[in-house]
Amino acid sequence: MKHGKRYGETAKLVDRSVALEPNDAISAVKKTASAKFDETVEVHIRTGCDGRHADQQVRGAVVLPNGTGKTVKVLVFAKGDKVNEAEAAGADYVGGDELIPKIQNEGWFDFDVVVATPDMMGVVGRLGKVLGPKGLMPNPKAGTVTMDVTKAVQDIKAGKIEYRLDKANIIHVPVGKASFSEEQLNENFNALMDAIVKAKPSALKGQYLRSITLACTMGPGVKVSVAKY
Repeated sequence: MKHGKRYGETAKLVDRSVALEPNDAISAVKKTASAKFDETVEVHIRTGCDGRHADQQVRGAVVLPNGTGKTVKVLVFAKGDKVNEAEAAGADYVGGDELIPKIQNEGWFDFDVVVATPDMMGVVGRLGKVLGPKGLMPNPKAGTVTMDVTKAVQDIKAGKIEYRLDKANIIHVPVGKASFSEEQLNENFNALMDAIVKAKPSALKGQYLRSITLACTMGPGVKVSVAKY
């Protein structure tokens, strides 16, 4: 893979052969942020899980103490009193059946997270083929299928992120922006790692966390020591 000149310059700032303690890794990653926009700091965690087995799935959500630095648009599927509740909580869009053709036929995706009350999952299920591949399908484990829409919307707006294994059994999640202080990124990283360590599947034999890498959107990866986990 060919990288640009800027990537080459920032890559010199990082020793790719050494795994650093989390706070040192965060400090190194901040130094590599050189793009003209506020880069996202992402964590990539390679696990020893086999996601093909249901009892080795890792999925959940965690509220980052300092948020993600991104404005998140929330769509809520609800009816009755829950419509007003969702609007009062700060949801960007609230609706029901009438949203199906808008999403299915018109390709409307002006939202980042979908929340649904359990009694609306029959409606939302009809969108499974379009929401599923985009990772937007509401899920009870992630707290996005719930009657407590106030808490769901407020948590998401406050910086709640979802984590799950991809096809290669790696977890990819944002933990903030390059403009965040090292302390803010540290707090967010620790909150994420605490949640992922607790989510270790009991059926897993062998090493759970094989490698952790931190990187800015346009920067090289910085290895994080997995020893403490």
